[in-house]
Amino acid sequence: MTAGFEPPKHVAIIMDGNGRWAHARHLPRSAGHRKGVERIHPTALACASRGVEYLTLYAFSTENWRRPGGEVAALLGLLSTMIDDEARTCLRDNLRLRLVGTLEHLGQGLQDKVWAAVELNERNTGLMLCLAFDYGSRDELVRAARSLAQEGVSPSDVDERQVSARLFTSGMPDVDLLIRCGGERRLSNFLMWQSAYAELYFTEVLWPDFGEEQVNAALEAYAARSRRFGGLSQGGTH
Repeated sequence: MTAGFEPPKHVAIIMDGNGRWAHARHLPRSAGHRKGVERIHPTALACASRGVEYLTLYAFSTENWRRPGGEVAALLGLLSTMIDDEARTCLRDNLRLRLVGTLEHLGQGLQDKVWAAVELNERNTGLMLCLAFDYGSRDELVRAARSLAQEGVSPSDVDERQVSARLFTSGMPDVDLLIRCGGERRLSNFLMWQSAYAELYFTEVLWPDFGEEQVNAALEAYAARSRRFGGLSQGGTH
């Protein structure tokens, strides 16, 4: 790693490629999703060990509801299993859990399970692992606009701070590094406000194969860049 390297505070990952990983192995798509879930905690630990403070993973988008019913049901079943596992392993490894998005379309039992996992780990002090579930950036901004209107905030008082305070990520720093697996090169409605000045890193590696090596490669690429905020440079080696 570059000498004097300051790690990104907030890393976000679009976990793409589960279906293609399964197809290449002649397995059902659900097998790819299960393998993808297995990569969550090791990736969080790899980021934490390198000084990252926040890791946001795109677990389920607002558009994912349009997938075939069987696949959606399988994903929700994985959420139930995964949240149980993460509740225990995050407690063990001093990671915090946070929801970015909404649970309003889930049954009460699963909602309660998610909030219990968040509460169990709220006193931890390490990396905050944020699961973006039923999340879409446009939906988030619409909700923020509605909140401002319902609270009677004067149009002249609306600024970036007011909007940011009403996003799901309120209180979190903006994204420094956004990683997309699977070879695609688009944001797919993910953290668009928060990623306004993020460094973008695209890899051909499918999410089920993502791990410590890929985390290191992304951080090396981040360290080599000169970040510019409206023309001002910050960090990097060039």
